[in-house]
Amino acid sequence: MKIQQFLEHHGIRRNPFAEEDAQTDVVFKEHCIASTYHPIWDKIYGDPHEPSTSIVFGEKGSGKTALRLQIARHIRHHNRQHPNQQLFVIHYDDMNPFLDRFRSTLGRRHRRRADRVLREWKLWDHMDAILSLGVTGLVDRLLGVRQPSGGVEADLDPAAADRLDRDQARDLLLLAACYDQSTSTTFRDRWHALRKRLRFSNWSSYGPLAAGISGTLLMLVLWGVVASHGWTQGWVSLLALLLIAISWKPWLWQAVGAVWLARCIRRQMRLSNRDTPTLRAVLSHFTAHELAAQPLPTKDSTDDRYEMLMKLQACLQTLGFRGIIVLMDRLDEPHLINGSAELMKALLWPILDNKFLKHPGFGLKIMAPIELTRFVDREDREFYQRARLDKQNMVESFQWTGEALYDVASARLAACAMDEQTLPTLRQLIDPAVSDRRIVEALRLLRTPRHLFKFLYRLFVQHCNSHVEGQESWEISAENFESMLALYQRDQDAFDRGLGAG
Repeated sequence: MKIQQFLEHHGIRRNPFAEEDAQTDVVFKEHCIASTYHPIWDKIYGDPHEPSTSIVFGEKGSGKTALRLQIARHIRHHNRQHPNQQLFVIHYDDMNPFLDRFRSTLGRRHRRRADRVLREWKLWDHMDAILSLGVTGLVDRLLGVRQPSGGVEADLDPAAADRLDRDQARDLLLLAACYDQSTSTTFRDRWHALRKRLRFSNWSSYGPLAAGISGTLLMLVLWGVVASHGWTQGWVSLLALLLIAISWKPWLWQAVGAVWLARCIRRQMRLSNRDTPTLRAVLSHFTAHELAAQPLPTKDSTDDRYEMLMKLQACLQTLGFRGIIVLMDRLDEPHLINGSAELMKALLWPILDNKFLKHPGFGLKIMAPIELTRFVDREDREFYQRARLDKQNMVESFQWTGEALYDVASARLAACAMDEQTLPTLRQLIDPAVSDRRIVEALRLLRTPRHLFKFLYRLFVQHCNSHVEGQESWEISAENFESMLALYQRDQDAFDRGLGAG
């Protein structure tokens, strides 16, 4: 008996439980994302008019990634309804590029072991990563890049760049100089394209160079006049050289300052792919006075990063975005962490800072593995005073009841129905000998949507394999239901023990 025959008999056009990952789950993305919610959805999502932070701890397969996608989808809907009060969404879920660059900046002794690498990871590194994603995504949209970076969700017309005043254009160019990490073209070409798009010109930055060239030409002309009269004493040549050197002093001072500043930025920004000569060339387009008055990431502290974040927020507000939402997920997936709870803690703990999490106009939605809750319980008073988890809308366990999982299964079956007027249910697929209460109790034992999908998929396959063509059975027997549930639980317990041992 083919599984498709079984599904079609019940009016189901495709297997709704074949996918296990929300990022590739077509049924979820096309149907259930707008209709199937966890009971604590409102606490996590919050109010888009006032961006807020939420921290969710959940086990693998509990739906954390699905929750992130739902939040992003709802914000897109909110942005379409409020075009002048949008939220700028940053997906902070692929940390491999940042961790790789960070590791390469450390000495050999530290880079050999993952725990030593992450011991050096600080709050400002998280801030640099978030600013890099945000600035790169914003520049992509202002330049009309055909394939913008996937780390940002925002609808923005390139013509909106005309709304920025000169000071904001300068701020955005400085942000791009430090944080634009696009590889679609060379950095200098992209930065100059942004400068032209913002119509930012700074002729005064060429003053020292013009003074040096003018002084040199003037001295050469005067020296030629003196030589034509036969006044070629050595002191005249020395005086000319001295005056030429004086005329180049402002340019030299500017060049040395730009090199020094570029080196400081390059040294302190441990996630950047920028090199010092390129960064120096870009910074030379600003006067020394302008650079001296601007906060730049040149120190091991968060102060300048907060200033840079506020400058980004000011630019976004002019462009129609009233706030920023950062969706942080997949903490266990970077190859440097490889599922280790201790390493996940080392990566996540620096960002648990109340000043950052409660920054005005900023919201961070953290989807964290359940293994980290045991570290939270062991922390001291200093940690709780810094993190203030009591103010962060924290969900200690992202759990599902049997009833909620039953509703999830029914919603997916309905999403795959052939006829919208006749919606299939999980109840009609299972023999009445299995009571409704027993079905709900069995689903409660599965705990998460991923286990639910795996179990039902294996149950359908087992049922179809138990019957031959011509002797089909359209209801899953109680015996099959109970035996498959026991087998699945045994396999899952063995898998969990293997993870614990690893």
